[in-house]
Amino acid sequence: MKRATATIRDVAREAEVSVASASRALNGHANVTTKTRDRVVAAAEKLAYVPHLGARSLTMARTNTIGVVLPDLFGEFFSEVIRGIDRGAHADGLQLLLSNMHGDAGQTTQAIRAMRGRVDGLLVMSPGVDAAFLSANLPVGLPAVVLGSPFEGEAHGSITIDNDGGARAMVAHLAGCGYRRIAMISGPAGNGDSQGRCVGFRAAVAELLGDRDPVILPGDFTEEAGHAAGAAILRDRRGIDAVFAANDMMAVGCLAALSAGGIVVPDQIAVTGFDDIPVARHVHPPLTTMRVHIADMGTRAYDMLKALIADPQAPGPPPQTVEPTLVVRQSTRQPG
Repeated sequence: MKRATATIRDVAREAEVSVASASRALNGHANVTTKTRDRVVAAAEKLAYVPHLGARSLTMARTNTIGVVLPDLFGEFFSEVIRGIDRGAHADGLQLLLSNMHGDAGQTTQAIRAMRGRVDGLLVMSPGVDAAFLSANLPVGLPAVVLGSPFEGEAHGSITIDNDGGARAMVAHLAGCGYRRIAMISGPAGNGDSQGRCVGFRAAVAELLGDRDPVILPGDFTEEAGHAAGAAILRDRRGIDAVFAANDMMAVGCLAALSAGGIVVPDQIAVTGFDDIPVARHVHPPLTTMRVHIADMGTRAYDMLKALIADPQAPGPPPQTVEPTLVVRQSTRQPG
């Protein structure tokens, strides 16, 4: 027997509020307390309530605003993501509403819920949370595209990076250049991009170099973490002749530490990264890295969201994957 579709009256009854209060809470009106709004949102999600599109169009005009929730709003990677999103939104005359969740799950929930009723669609970059979390927290009926986590659902889409394949390609390049003891600077624990790059790195050094116990130094995607890893290598070389950092900012920090310690890059130790942020081509020596086309990824996510907003009843598109490409610069030797 087909389950009856929940109505706004069901949501109001579940939340123990009036129908008017439930409607105001779900439509983002300001004259609703945070406690009431959270109770109504929880009830709507529990009942899988989806607003009737005809009724919704009568009560809710388009905001002409796109919500963007990112782990951080600073740094070249996120600036490039925003630049790509804005490139598409600006061409369509839309505004962006940005929110910083600082990589914290609780703040992610708050940031997403704060967008309800204020935006026509939502772009979320959240490589540190899984599909179950996103399913529980993405607003019911609001078109959304997730960057960094594979996610499928009604009115939802996702774009991920082939982190495993990118890491394998970088190790293959370093092995082809004659490097034999490759260390990695990892990203934050629990971060999907970091984990994928680490898995690919481990598999590639085992397969290509026979190294089943590679040196993996801790990192958190910051320049400071890369510098600390470079200082650790200076204290104990352990035969390391190449470094693969899980992102470019850590590679830049490592490069600075090694150069300050008298190491000649790439002759004594090669340094490589991942992402190809703009600064990668301007450091000395310029950085060999995996290019993600970050701004283009932001534009692709916007275009996917635009299609979902235009036809909310269409099924969510299949997940897309960005394939990184190797960019060889002077921080590695030429293949021999």
